[in-house]
Amino acid sequence: MGVKIPFRRELEFEYGAVDQVEPGIRRVIANNPSPFTHYGTGTYILGTGNVAVIDPGPADPAHIQAILDAVDGETISHVLVTHTHMDHSPGCALLKNHTDAPTFAFGPHGSGKDPDDEPVEEGGDMDFQPDELVTHGDVIEGGNWSVECVYTPGHTSNHMCFALRESRALFTGDHVMGWSTSVISPPDGDMMAYMVSLELLLEREDRVYWPTHGPAITEPHAHVKAFIEHRKEREAQIMECVEQGVGVIGDMVPMMYRDTPEYLYPAAARSTLAAVEYLVKRGALKSDGGVTLTATYTKDR
Repeated sequence: MGVKIPFRRELEFEYGAVDQVEPGIRRVIANNPSPFTHYGTGTYILGTGNVAVIDPGPADPAHIQAILDAVDGETISHVLVTHTHMDHSPGCALLKNHTDAPTFAFGPHGSGKDPDDEPVEEGGDMDFQPDELVTHGDVIEGGNWSVECVYTPGHTSNHMCFALRESRALFTGDHVMGWSTSVISPPDGDMMAYMVSLELLLEREDRVYWPTHGPAITEPHAHVKAFIEHRKEREAQIMECVEQGVGVIGDMVPMMYRDTPEYLYPAAARSTLAAVEYLVKRGALKSDGGVTLTATYTKDR
């Protein structure tokens, strides 16, 4: 549904097998492929001996066993969570049955939103409560590895990337994926925050991105700039729809997503809503009744 980046590479993997993607970084991919997870959730293992696990994935006992098999003879000392969608954090509860390692995250689902804002959507992992809260710039140190926390709200309000300082590798979760753009779904998803977070990455000098879904991103700045341009193109499409008198999101989506299967239109509508919300905040659009999927939008002259 999102933009396909021309310089992406396909993954080569086997479900349940551990893949040494580079020195000090291993990956195990969960068997949960879908239009939103690509081949599945990629769980990363950092270091050797005392290791960190990033995003244990869905509540899938087979995937948790694959992680445990990958670190056989080693100790999981830290569990890091990029965000609390159901393909990322529920595995923490199962992993807790095998390790006393604390979990680290920005906060529970919706924790990055203003308490007075609209409640967050269903579908998040509402049971996850991190043992340790982390914020932007915090450093987590392990045996032979250390990560810097890079707060990147937008896909969710609690989204955190983790930078492996020893190799300048950034684990980008769903903020920047290796196969498609992320769905931004209000109220917890926020397009303004997402765009600011993308710009933040352009200020960094990371060597490579390891997303939770898709292959490594070996040209980080070019990839992020392509994402930013893609969002601007979507905004232009929305404004063109409105200028043609098509002001309801449900009518915009078939025009904007001509190459997308219809069963993905609801997700496309949520992402369009996020872009419309951003345009309303900037004064480019106005609506006849709040920022909703059913409102009619016109140019704010």
